[in-house]
Formats: sequence, C-alpha cells, structure tokens
Amino acid sequence: MICFDKITDIFSIVDEFCKDFEKTTQPFLLGKPSKRPSIMSKSEVITIYLLFHLSGFRCFKHYYIFYVQKHMQNEFPNTVSYNRFLELMQSVLLPMTIFAKTCCLGNCTGISFVDSTPIRVCKNKRISRNKVFKDIATTGKSTMGWFHGFKLHIIINDKGELLSFAVTQANVDDREPLKNEGFLNAIFGKLFGDKGYISEKLSQLLFVDGVQLITSIRNNMKNSLMEMSDKILLRKRSIIETVNDELKNICQVEHSRHRSFINFLSNLIAGIIAYNFLPKKPSLKYETVKTNQLAVFY
Repeated sequence: MICFDKITDIFSIVDEFCKDFEKTTQPFLLGKPSKRPSIMSKSEVITIYLLFHLSGFRCFKHYYIFYVQKHMQNEFPNTVSYNRFLELMQSVLLPMTIFAKTCCLGNCTGISFVDSTPIRVCKNKRISRNKVFKDIATTGKSTMGWFHGFKLHIIINDKGELLSFAVTQANVDDREPLKNEGFLNAIFGKLFGDKGYISEKLSQLLFVDGVQLITSIRNNMKNSLMEMSDKILLRKRSIIETVNDELKNICQVEHSRHRSFINFLSNLIAGIIAYNFLPKKPSLKYETVKTNQLAVFY
C-alpha cells in the first residue's frame, strides 16, 4: 500500500491546485454559492480517487468502504457515504482534467513516441446489449482484433513522461489526432510512431510545424534512407507499449464496469494523473558515440 508520506505529498499538490482553481473560476460561476459547506473538499475527493488507482484495489466500492472509511480515518476523518462520494467524483471531473493537462505532463526533449491503445468498455459478445455507451462508443479494430469502446492516444518522451493525450472513438484513424494543433502543442523534434502513422501528407504537415515524423516501412514499400540513430530509436519504440500496459494494468484506465459516460471519463483522467505519481517510469538511456551512432540502454 501507499505510505503516509506519499499520501501527504499527493494531497498537498492537489490541494494547492484546487485552491488556485476555485479562485480562478469563482468569478465565472452562475448563481450564488451554497451557504452550506461541503463535508469533503474537492482536494480530498480527488486524492482518494487517485490513491485508488495507485493502491492495487480492483473494486472501488470495496476500497472506499472497507479501506478508506476504516483504515484511513486519520487522513480523511469526514468521509461521506459511498453513493454521495460517487456524485462528488463526477463533480470534480473538470478540475481533474485541467490538473492533468497543466500539472501532470512532462517536457519535450526532442525525442518523442506516439501510439494509441484500445479502451474497451465491454466484451465483444456484449456489444449489442451495452446501453451505457449507446451511440457514444464505436467498434474499431486494432492489432489485437476488434473491440468496442474508445482509443487513448498518447505521446511520451524518452523519460516515459506523458506529453499529451487525447480520447477518440474506436473507429477514428490513429493519424487524426496528429492533425490537431492542440495535441502537438508542446512537441518538437523527432516523433516516432508505428506503421499506422505512415502518411506522406501528414509528414509534410508536421515538418512545417517543426516535428519530424519517423515510422517504419511496410513490406510492400520501397526502402528509404534513415540515420542509424533513428533506426535504433525506432527499435526502442516498445517503451510506449510499456507505458500503455502500465496505464491499463497498474493505473486501471480500462475496465468494463462503468455505469455512466462521466464515470468513464473520471476513471480515465484519474488513471492518467495516477501514472504521473508512479515512483518509476520506463525510460531510455542513450549516449552518442564518436562514430555518430547512438547507443541506447534501458
């Protein structure tokens, strides 16, 4: 489980952000603020939700009722009922999203990796019976086969830090988010992707913005000249696959027990934020050799 010092650090960071968020958004709120203060603050709700994604629990109900309310009374003395907490979780979706976009992204180093991963909302045999995501989720195909849900597009640097993320429907092409300026706002240098990102027009479009898209070639394509350092880094593109695996299996951004679309988004954003607090992330260590080649180490 997470130690007390880690809980304090996460709460302090979240609480400072929530105070700034409330000061910034207060003048733009419609209506009069409620005179009755909330039993639990937004920072407490967000912290408990983030700790769930870092705790190893698989069922949030059991985590909240049998762990938080019984063993974390010193840290969170004024907990509400489970049903009320679910309502509070949905109310903090906006501050969590802004927190993820402003405080949980790394800095671009000039070497970045892009990839998409399926976010399934149900098993394939239950697609026709799924009512929660009716007319919202779509059916798409990945390298692992058909799936129903959404796609999570991420960009990371060589340190394993998230630089940008976006959520699209399952039938959206992997190259579509790269055409959005907001997705590549802080990206520069070389961007490595798989064969699904091959597009001459897209490469020219990104090159104008200072981004060089580097991908491997298909079997039926002619060979192209490439620097040895780019070939080595392209072979190490599996680092982003490791990040996707940690997002799903450690931070739990994917499961099939959602009861609303807002709950799905809250769980996804909380998992992305929780990844930022992991003590160790997959990274690459590389150094330039005198022969103008690149040596890469895990």
